[in-house]
Amino acid sequence: MVNVLLAGAVAMVFSLFGTPLFIRFLVRRGYGQFIRDDGPTSHHTKRGTPTMGGAVIIGATLAGYVLSHVLLILLDVTGILEVTHSRFSLSAILVLFLITGLGLIGFLDDYTKISKQRSLGLTSAEKLTGQTVVAIVFALLALLLEGDSTRAPASTAISFVRDTAVDLAFAGPVLGVILFILWANVLIAGASNGVNLTDGLDGLATGASVMVFAAYSVIGIWQYNQNCQLAPGPNCYDVRDALDLAVVACSVAGACFGFLWWNASPAKIFMGDTGSLALGGGLAGLAITTRTELLLAVLGGLFVMITLSVIIQVASFKLTRKRVFRMAPLQHHFELLGWAEVTIVIRFWIIAGICVAVGLGLFYGEWVANL
Repeated sequence: MVNVLLAGAVAMVFSLFGTPLFIRFLVRRGYGQFIRDDGPTSHHTKRGTPTMGGAVIIGATLAGYVLSHVLLILLDVTGILEVTHSRFSLSAILVLFLITGLGLIGFLDDYTKISKQRSLGLTSAEKLTGQTVVAIVFALLALLLEGDSTRAPASTAISFVRDTAVDLAFAGPVLGVILFILWANVLIAGASNGVNLTDGLDGLATGASVMVFAAYSVIGIWQYNQNCQLAPGPNCYDVRDALDLAVVACSVAGACFGFLWWNASPAKIFMGDTGSLALGGGLAGLAITTRTELLLAVLGGLFVMITLSVIIQVASFKLTRKRVFRMAPLQHHFELLGWAEVTIVIRFWIIAGICVAVGLGLFYGEWVANL
């Protein structure tokens, strides 16, 4: 538990004090956001605001994770606090790889927009190819590597609050691996693009992400305490490295929390695709390694809702040539209805909080129901 709190605190401090330094660096370089002309007119005032702030979130997350382990050893060695050392785990490293890999793709997309002064960065094919490569590497390693354990971080079984009876390896291990790779790609692409679509108003995606990653911190701690290796029983969780996954989740939550200080309205910096793709990848990675894949749709209900608004808008226009919303994603629809940006953000945060509460309720309720 101590290392989870340490990770969150270190990441928050790095993000809180590192972000203004990064802002000054971006301003000197002239790396400002390019705003679409067809968007809400209120957004035109944001043109030139530094972007690629997701690099700070990724850096703070890595610092929080690594330094929490180092500090834990120092606390024990010096006798300040008796704690149990925790090693860097395969599950956590894979999730951090996914966060960093997708963040790099987002960075290339952001940099292309800035350097070419246009609202479109990488082409859809380029971005999708990059996401797919990173997702395939993650999926293969998570499913096939066991390290010093008898369990791999991932499973071919589809999971909700734990693995279900639906197993992708129903016709053999080879097909199971192929289907798992496809399933992992769906989860990773869906989550990363969901956060990306949500990142349209100051602080909206950042604040919602804090809540969901905080929920995964709680889930990881609970799974560790009820782990089959420590507390075998009918309701135990067969999740590898649950506590270290909680450390990763709290690191990201702390990094987002510190970044939110500067990203809140009026934003001094945007996370850009660098941050949104990384955060979405982190959520998908945690869902896969904590065996809560379908639960992510509940915990991240706000991201799902906003993604569905885009799907509905596109489908409606292609089929009927009519638009359901004034503009998609959904937050821009309410902007065009006259809602103030801060009002939309706070109300969407409330929705995100409700989704997280429902998700945690389902997670805990399933455990209680099986007692």
